[in-house]
Amino acid sequence: MAIRTRMRNGQPRLLALALALVAAAGCDDSPIRAAANTAPPAPVAVTVVTLERREIPVTSVLPGRTAPFRAAEVRPQVGGVLRERLFTEGEAVMAGQPLFQIDPAPFEASVRRAEAALTRIEAAERVALSTAARLRALARVQAVSEQNLENAEATLRQVQADIISTRAALETARIDLGYTRVASPIAGRTGRATVTPGALVTANQATALVTVTQLDPILVDLTQPSAVLLQQRRDVESGALRRPLADRAVARLVLEDGSEYPHAGEVQFSEVIVDQGTGSVTLRAVFPNPDQLLLPGMFVRARVEEGVTDRAILVPQRAVLRTPRGEPMTFVVNAEGVVEQRVLRASRTVGNDWLVTEGVAAGERVVIEGVQRIRAGARVQARERPTAAAS
Repeated sequence: MAIRTRMRNGQPRLLALALALVAAAGCDDSPIRAAANTAPPAPVAVTVVTLERREIPVTSVLPGRTAPFRAAEVRPQVGGVLRERLFTEGEAVMAGQPLFQIDPAPFEASVRRAEAALTRIEAAERVALSTAARLRALARVQAVSEQNLENAEATLRQVQADIISTRAALETARIDLGYTRVASPIAGRTGRATVTPGALVTANQATALVTVTQLDPILVDLTQPSAVLLQQRRDVESGALRRPLADRAVARLVLEDGSEYPHAGEVQFSEVIVDQGTGSVTLRAVFPNPDQLLLPGMFVRARVEEGVTDRAILVPQRAVLRTPRGEPMTFVVNAEGVVEQRVLRASRTVGNDWLVTEGVAAGERVVIEGVQRIRAGARVQARERPTAAAS
């Protein structure tokens, strides 16, 4: 009984000793855990590129459509029966080349009638001249009255006026006879004919017989937002953009299949009226078209060289992200190795880079690799990459 009593009395002591040891072990480990939790994280390794200010050409990509340099709708200037078509549809024709032949018989008769009338009036003129000359001689010796002389001279002047009128009628008849051969007013390529031989045509009819189109050179009408045009002019005035000719710019075309047109063109002028529906202005460019690869109505894209800027800062596209509000931004590593977030103002892309006008400066380092692992205020370990490799 005495032994059991001592064992029961010792159990509380043993339990208390064990709990004290466990508590002591826990108290000894807490400083280690606290030290581990408060240790600063290791810097994230990122790749950066140093920005440089360079001189680059500034271009804009504008949509447009081709238009003929000149197009002439050929209509008859006299009426009659169409006897013959003198060209092949789709072929090239020269200016003045006959295209259609209208029956000339009625017009030939009109010419002969006008010639006969002129001959008759010229004979009457010779008689009037002789009469007037004789009466003048008689009037000098007072053999005839002054009234007879005046009547003879009036008759002469009337006959001379009739001669002028008849000659004009003869010239008109000959012009109408020439119009029976319908000629091309310009050099170009013909389209499809709308009439066939045997058809009756009228002078200045609404329907054109054929359309002749000049394709070399060819026009391209481009559309540009008016806000962009205003910004360009401000840049030119401020010196940020240098252009050899203020109203001329070189342009190159990209065709519908993605290929580049081999010949460069030139922007001739821009419209002075803004389209109220689209808020854009039309720019007209002229391109050589010796192979007639470009046809009117084709959709193209033109790269227009606006000028050259020496204030360009190019930021690689891979370094540009978007804020929740959709603004372009990038991460910049300062001299202390701390990340800063910068909101950018980017006007356009140049190759694989953004042309940035605000937000960063030359000499600063932007992160191009590792942007997903960093945030503003984080300390990073930056590794430089050459600008050419970054682009």
